[in-house]
Amino acid sequence: MVQIQDNMPKQQNPQEQQAARDAAVGQALGRIKNKILVMSGKGGVGKTSTSVNLSVALAQKGYQVGLMDVDLHGPDVPRMLGLDQMPDLSDNGKLGPVKYSENLSVISIESLTPGKDDAIIWRGPVKYSAIQQFIGDVDWGDLDFLVIDAPPGTGDEPLTVAQTISDAKAVIVTTPQEISLADVRKSINFCKTVDMDIFGIVENMSGFSCPHRGEVIDPFGTGGGEKTAADAGLNFLGRVPFDPSVVACGDSGEAIQAKHTDSPVAKAFTAVAGKLSELV
Repeated sequence: MVQIQDNMPKQQNPQEQQAARDAAVGQALGRIKNKILVMSGKGGVGKTSTSVNLSVALAQKGYQVGLMDVDLHGPDVPRMLGLDQMPDLSDNGKLGPVKYSENLSVISIESLTPGKDDAIIWRGPVKYSAIQQFIGDVDWGDLDFLVIDAPPGTGDEPLTVAQTISDAKAVIVTTPQEISLADVRKSINFCKTVDMDIFGIVENMSGFSCPHRGEVIDPFGTGGGEKTAADAGLNFLGRVPFDPSVVACGDSGEAIQAKHTDSPVAKAFTAVAGKLSELV
């Protein structure tokens, strides 16, 4: 099982260790202006690609951005960004997040795992400890945004983020069809239950421009995310079109936001990043 380095003095009892870790978490969060939890009600809606490309878009705008991958059982962020190096140890004894660019740094359990195909077999308490260490034991420095990629659903990881980062706000990703929207409504209720504010909803895979005829078709429908946002009184952050290049870029370890900056997808994420900038 993967172990994250624990910087807490070994002579402390568990209560003292937790108090010290809480202090380290609080100190780290105090240097981060905006914390964004990217979540989805179900898998397969493009939540991680949204986290990755939104982070790149914010960094392109000149913001200092951290991307924290807390999808502990499916940590795909490093692969989607082409990052295969392990974090360095900073002078202060903390882990230095992996640099993607001058403005974007990343931490993921995959970067700490010697075997990239090793399964992470952890129960809730270990996940809680790992996520706390991702914050308190990582030298994030001063950030404008910390984007947190959580696994789908409303389980341990998003709950831990809600409990640990009291001022985190959610960006909920959906596709337009009803089965996805039904799960989004569960995510909205989760945020209400844990008293987490919601920045808004992103409708992903919304429309597809045929490269041969140029006409726009809607393989998953369209407008469902916007309607759900309106019904819930939430901000609608925008539509991101379906584009096979997103898959190709992810498989090759490149963000479409960086490789195809003039594509409709990249322009859509730039617009979403702009709305986030306005909202904060």
